[in-house]
Amino acid sequence: MKKNLLLTCISTILFFSTFAQKRNLVPNDIYRIKSTGGGLVSPDGNWFVYTLTSIDSAKNNRNTDIWMMKWDGSENIQLTNSPDGESNPQWSPDGKYISFTAARGGGSSQLYLLNRMGGEAIKLTDVKGELSDYAWSPDSKKIALLQRDPVDTSKEQKNKPWVIDRYHFKQDISGYLYDKRWTHIYLFDVKEKKLDTLTRGNLDESDIKWSPDGTKIAFVSNRTADPDKNSNTDIYVIEAKPGAAFKQLTTWKGRDSSPRWSPDGKTLAYVRSTADGNFIMYDQPILCTISAEGGEPRLYSKDLDRPVGNPRWNKEGTAIAVLVTDDCRRYVAMCDVASAKMTKLIEGDRVFNSLELHPGGNWITSSSDPQMPSEFYALENGSLRRLTKVQDEFISSVNLAPVQKIVSTSKDGNKVSNLLFTPAGSDGKKMPAVFYIHGGPVGQDDYGFDLTRQMLAANGYAVIAVNYRGSNGRGIAYSKAIEADWGNKEVLDILGAADQLTKAGVIDGDNLGIGGWSYGGILTNYTIASDTRFKAACSGAGSSMQLSLVGVDQYITQFENEIGYPWKDKNLEKYLKLSYPYLKADRIKTPTIFLTGEKDFNVPAIGSEQMYQALRSLGIPTELIVYPGQFHGITNPAYQKDRLVRYNAWFDRYMSKKSF
Repeated sequence: MKKNLLLTCISTILFFSTFAQKRNLVPNDIYRIKSTGGGLVSPDGNWFVYTLTSIDSAKNNRNTDIWMMKWDGSENIQLTNSPDGESNPQWSPDGKYISFTAARGGGSSQLYLLNRMGGEAIKLTDVKGELSDYAWSPDSKKIALLQRDPVDTSKEQKNKPWVIDRYHFKQDISGYLYDKRWTHIYLFDVKEKKLDTLTRGNLDESDIKWSPDGTKIAFVSNRTADPDKNSNTDIYVIEAKPGAAFKQLTTWKGRDSSPRWSPDGKTLAYVRSTADGNFIMYDQPILCTISAEGGEPRLYSKDLDRPVGNPRWNKEGTAIAVLVTDDCRRYVAMCDVASAKMTKLIEGDRVFNSLELHPGGNWITSSSDPQMPSEFYALENGSLRRLTKVQDEFISSVNLAPVQKIVSTSKDGNKVSNLLFTPAGSDGKKMPAVFYIHGGPVGQDDYGFDLTRQMLAANGYAVIAVNYRGSNGRGIAYSKAIEADWGNKEVLDILGAADQLTKAGVIDGDNLGIGGWSYGGILTNYTIASDTRFKAACSGAGSSMQLSLVGVDQYITQFENEIGYPWKDKNLEKYLKLSYPYLKADRIKTPTIFLTGEKDFNVPAIGSEQMYQALRSLGIPTELIVYPGQFHGITNPAYQKDRLVRYNAWFDRYMSKKSF
């Protein structure tokens, strides 16, 4: 007994010694986290190639390089190291080359080749348009390119106004959609350096995939009379030769996407939307297959009632692996083609973000969890073997908040899955708390690594992520529950979680904050206009006067199909009801900071400006932060750090914290 007591004391001392050696996260840590991408295995199965993105704090930019790692994890080699950055690395099917895209020397994005034996990268293409994607033919002799028409740089064009005649006339990042350029498929002969046009017309193509025999290419396109007015996409197949005609395989009026050929080339797996209307928001994709010759599709996961994605055939062509989003998790499942039986391959309190087949029949996947940003793993016989260790240096130096799932009950009886981030070193009792709300709305907070919430927790706050009605991972009915009824059930779910955690003594109900970005910012506005309990709020890229956004943001098809035009029937009443945070701004007592990107066309800055002006007029403490040159997603590293600093400072100004 004395021996056990001694061991317990030693373990306790070691634990607190390790904890003391670490420090809490600070906003400057945004420069230390690296991100991974790609993850394709070589044809011989001995290596895999991936991208690694790091931030240069002095230059305030990101740079992406290509790395190659041995499948057994014994070697890790950096292949590129240029200031331009590289992306989309692929293996040539014969295994001789690694290809990638880069815009070097200030030019447009081109395709480059690296010889596996070593040496400098060779520029392969010199296309005039914008290269967005590419795919090798199975014999390595040709490459299919997805290329947008070149820009007219003539002097005459520069002096002309933007003439816009499209229904959907603006898009975040793209800006005003005034030009007449389209994305088509081209065939590039690797040996001859010859480029042939495969598709034409005033339409866009995407998602190109070669058939195993190299004679056909599957692609995705919206070829309806007016693609701007619907969310339809279908899968087409075209022979891989100039002048060939294409064949339409799918006819669903919703969205068909992500085609993947079976190993024998007879069948394509893909995902399609549940809904078939003109606008698809509250939806979840289901797994399907269809004959390469066309015909009726077979639907596999409709009864699963969970979003599936990333379909990948197994080596034998007898099953299809998918990623399934399910109630705070994303797991890997295998669907048997013959029986349609879906079996979980691996799950847990984590999320899987990618999946690719290893030639030997196993898989490579990227995954993250609350204490680990994304890394690559070998998925072998249902078990994970970690491959990359790019996050170790960062993770080993900081304390991170433990995360647990809490199920709350809303006032109307709805059950809500929440994630609770507890500050490292806290006792877990009556903590000041920040509700940080996810966007979408059809997304979910999950067990993946979350820097923003970890940062708030490191600053001394319990952080609650609420998977309110409208989120995915809980079935199609749960997602559609808020259709044309924004700011009602979601607010009930947020307040229900606050009530339950307060009553349980986990959080201090008199010391609460709330914030979020995009729909999270919108829900922040709805919540503070519904309840005055919150001491501080940070509303990012949000809106409140929804009537004023019609024809201003990029969601005209949503307004048309979900709510209707304001001038028809009783739709104006609906818009006014949905606009209550602005129209009843005098209810708001919460000091609120509003943040927005200057060039945001997703939720334009006007949404934040209106609320700032309202609170300023009412004498409620407020600030408006505009990030110059930024779109809906803030990508400038210095601005990302600034946002975290402002979150902490604003909550600290109006809330009190414990000392842990």
